Amino acid sequence: MPVGRHGTIAGRKAAQDSKRAAIFTKYARAIAVAAKSGGDPEYNIALKHAIDKAKSINMPNDNIQRAIKKGTGELDGESYETGSYEGYGAGGVAVLVDVLTDNRNRTASSVKHAFDKYGGNLGVPGCVSYMFERKGVFIFEKDGSVSEDALMEAALEAGADDVIEYDDSFEVQSAPDLFDSLNLQFKSLGLEPVEADVEYVPSMESTPTSEEDIANLKKMIEILEDDDDVQRVYTNCTIDLYDV
Repeated sequence: MPVGRHGTIAGRKAAQDSKRAAIFTKYARAIAVAAKSGGDPEYNIALKHAIDKAKSINMPNDNIQRAIKKGTGELDGESYETGSYEGYGAGGVAVLVDVLTDNRNRTASSVKHAFDKYGGNLGVPGCVSYMFERKGVFIFEKDGSVSEDALMEAALEAGADDVIEYDDSFEVQSAPDLFDSLNLQFKSLGLEPVEADVEYVPSMESTPTSEEDIANLKKMIEILEDDDDVQRVYTNCTIDLYDV
């Protein structure tokens, strides 16, 4: 069985652990932006999602509450706006970059530099986004706590599109508007995903053939993900870019 688009669970965890402080910064920004529409997660689903993601990587509650207060205006903070960039990485791999920034010129320059330096080409809006679909995605670790049959039954009962088995994980995909109902269904059954989000899933895939292209692509993704302005990087690459 393949390792999956997300790479192995071990690779994802290692990448997160090595960049925990940077990830806290990204999630704090996402919480602050979501909190602009209201500071109570019970009435603000975007804020609830942002908080859930922050808690999934053990972000301290004090950091979460401070980010909420910045978003609601109780504390001073920068004003961020969303944006996205798209283009091709080395080997012709499609790349989407979601950002939250308080300075679009700075962010555009940084993203372009990463593409240019490592054999990519930053393109115009729409040049690769047609190769992706927006979907709810849940990743479950194969650690003995998740029964494949129970997961399949719960997912399909809640209207999921697909359940994909990989070497060390199961991936459940759904329509974006079913994300919340699936999340509740899993939690009610004690099924805890290691990752859960609405994200871009490639409908067309690409496999770079040279070691140089793979190395350049990994480096470009690493540089982009290290940028505080970058929230998420998506590719249609079939190779594990988080190989440890």
